[in-house]
Amino acid sequence: MHNIKFIRENSELFDNEMKKRKIEGISKIILDLDNKLRSFKTKSQVLQNKRNLVSKKIGQLIRESKNVSTLQEEVKNYKNSLINLEVSIKKTNLELDKILINLPNLLDNEVPIGFSEKDNKLIKTWGKKPSFEFSPKDHVTIGEKFNQMDFKVGAKLSGTRFVLLKNEMALLERALTSFMIDINVLEFGHLEVSPPYLVNSEALIGTGQLPKFADDLFKTESDKWLIPTAEVPLTNIVRNEILDEDKLPIKLVSHTPCFRSEAGAAGKDTRGMIRQHQFSKVEMVSIVKPDESNQELLRLTKCAEKILQKLKLPYRVVILCSEDTGFSSSKTFDIEVWLPGQQNGKGEFREISSCSNCKDFQSRRMNARFRDKETKQLSFVHTLNGSCLAVGRTMIAIIENYQQSDGSVIVPDVLQKYMYGKKVIFLDQNENF
Repeated sequence: MHNIKFIRENSELFDNEMKKRKIEGISKIILDLDNKLRSFKTKSQVLQNKRNLVSKKIGQLIRESKNVSTLQEEVKNYKNSLINLEVSIKKTNLELDKILINLPNLLDNEVPIGFSEKDNKLIKTWGKKPSFEFSPKDHVTIGEKFNQMDFKVGAKLSGTRFVLLKNEMALLERALTSFMIDINVLEFGHLEVSPPYLVNSEALIGTGQLPKFADDLFKTESDKWLIPTAEVPLTNIVRNEILDEDKLPIKLVSHTPCFRSEAGAAGKDTRGMIRQHQFSKVEMVSIVKPDESNQELLRLTKCAEKILQKLKLPYRVVILCSEDTGFSSSKTFDIEVWLPGQQNGKGEFREISSCSNCKDFQSRRMNARFRDKETKQLSFVHTLNGSCLAVGRTMIAIIENYQQSDGSVIVPDVLQKYMYGKKVIFLDQNENF
């Protein structure tokens, strides 16, 4: 949600910033409604003052036993006018809020202007891509060969874009989750939280998924929504709260399933586990003071990088361009892991983590503030989030980067203690079912 005072005082700047998001001349519409609203409120206040004066005069005349019928009629007219004005105020407020709540965040000055992912700016690369003496397979070929990744049963149970993982694949998913959470808690100092997987509409409005992206979500008949990411419940912990400055920063981590309808992704990544309706993710969320958020974004990104470095998976970091930056984000770093089995063995980089600074965009929608220790002044907190990591895509990266010529997969050293000591998986085809 945007600060209407900022738009009043910086309408040209606001329009220029919205233009980066392909939104033209919106400030005039906003300010016209704002002026209309302020005019209604001024008229209401004037009428209220007049009604109070006449009411006071009526009281005085009654005490003097004088006729007050004319003045009573005047008060009645004021009351009817005030009721009409209140209706106009409410209607105009709704119109203004509808516009503001559907406008994306202002972009950070460092965000490159661009119109597709090709315009994202490369920041760094890490690791050496593996070389193979054979044509590398993708995760689907390997997983299905050993009967541990079953898309047919997933479709039978739930429909397309669901998968059933068995045996060592299920163990690998659990191992990765435990490993990521341990690192987040023990090394990064994040507080582990296990949140609800169902949230109300207010929570999704707060983080920016509603109302604009309702079609991308799953909704229950009881007006609850399945979370698209743990960012939603974690960030909303501070909704409608006034935090003491001493409580900041708040650094949280959570492992949850995530549910997305992928309404706008028809025909994309239909093979395998790249884009599923249900997937698992370890998510980081930070609540910080405004002057700390830029540095915190760098720290969150390094946390996600650290996981990939421990797994020895090659990756690159890019800053998203204006077209690619998400609705609620002011600035986003994407981490893309190398997947050698994609594109028929040619390989490609695919997103495995997004780390975003939303600044005060979400906190204004949530009314989440903190009180300065010295001045006692209230200010909006800054909110950040980052994947650390998407578990399914990390599994894909391990399978494709660590694959051997016989289809078996070497287990990264840091995961072996979570895998019952196994150093290699997919040695034997599993025929249990």
